[in-house]
Amino acid sequence: MTEATTLDAPAESFARWSEPLTLTIQRLLPGPIERCWAYLTDSDLRRQWLAAGDMPDQTGVPFELVWRNDELTNPPGQRPDGFAAEHRMESRVLALDPPHRLVIAWGTASEVDFTLESKGDRVLLTLVHRRAPDSAMLLKVSAGWHIHLDLLADRLAGAASLPFWNRWADLNAAYQKRRTAD
Repeated sequence: MTEATTLDAPAESFARWSEPLTLTIQRLLPGPIERCWAYLTDSDLRRQWLAAGDMPDQTGVPFELVWRNDELTNPPGQRPDGFAAEHRMESRVLALDPPHRLVIAWGTASEVDFTLESKGDRVLLTLVHRRAPDSAMLLKVSAGWHIHLDLLADRLAGAASLPFWNRWADLNAAYQKRRTAD
């Protein structure tokens, strides 16, 4: 991870809020695009930065995502109260255009749209999370996506990562501050 602290993080690394309860966040990742796509769709690769779960290669079929955030970094940091060691969520693929676009249902009401675009030897990942249940959850998923995408960038670059939970807590506080400043 290139950022030493959340305060050092460039402003463009933070999620932007648009429309009610929607966030957009981008990362420029090491390519090629097919490798980035594999980290989105292959359970063994995705569990290294987000959540495990065998994702079908067709739309409409349900699958389960399984988070074990304590396993993402060593050490994991101090897990905040209210977070379980494991979290499970049913999802399904809503749109699939390999290796450029993946849209998945995020629980029962939200959806997450991943778009990959080649930029020379790098790949621009744009993530749009639509219809968060409420503004409190929007803040949590903003910090969550921020750190998970930082982890993805670290995995693709072969770089070390800061302790997951400590970084999440710092990011959550930073997003709370940014929200009240809006």
